Amino acid sequence: MPVFPGGASALNAMSTLISEEYRKMQEELHRNPNYGVASVQYAPVVADILKQTGAPELLDYGAGKGRLGETLKTLMPNPPKIRHYDPARPEWAATPEPAPFVSCIDVLEHIEPHLLDNVLDDLHRVTHGVGFFTVHTGPAVKFLTDGRNAHLIQEPPSWWLPKFLQRFDLVVFQRMPQGFWVAVEAKRA
Repeated sequence: MPVFPGGASALNAMSTLISEEYRKMQEELHRNPNYGVASVQYAPVVADILKQTGAPELLDYGAGKGRLGETLKTLMPNPPKIRHYDPARPEWAATPEPAPFVSCIDVLEHIEPHLLDNVLDDLHRVTHGVGFFTVHTGPAVKFLTDGRNAHLIQEPPSWWLPKFLQRFDLVVFQRMPQGFWVAVEAKRA
């Protein structure tokens, strides 16, 4: 059965972002203390962009263990208000409200391929300013309980960029040894 973040009232308003079976697998993986920690390495870049934009609030989309927010608090004398969204964490699973700055770190390669467009559309919905998104383009070292690699989508930047450009204006593209990150602004009608 699909999961509709926000409960029954959001059933008609939102598309499915994650299946219930996969949400349970992610919840299990999040019990591993070494899963969902990639955001810490990106925190200095996020802090720099936050300082440049002056955004008063950050939505950590796919927040994992919330370590991005913890790290930002050590890097910034006046960090922004930080909100979390992660469907594998019941306390953070409610449909997120838009924010002036949205980070989505080490998340998109984990999305169920048939739901990726829904998730990217939702990222567009919540990004009311700047987005900072990372994508790892190769296999993960961790595996799901059903034996699949934890990175369900392993595609190069040339596959990802058109998907971003349908929804966002590209501000920065930065390659890294295992993937890339982008800073974007949402296209508005």
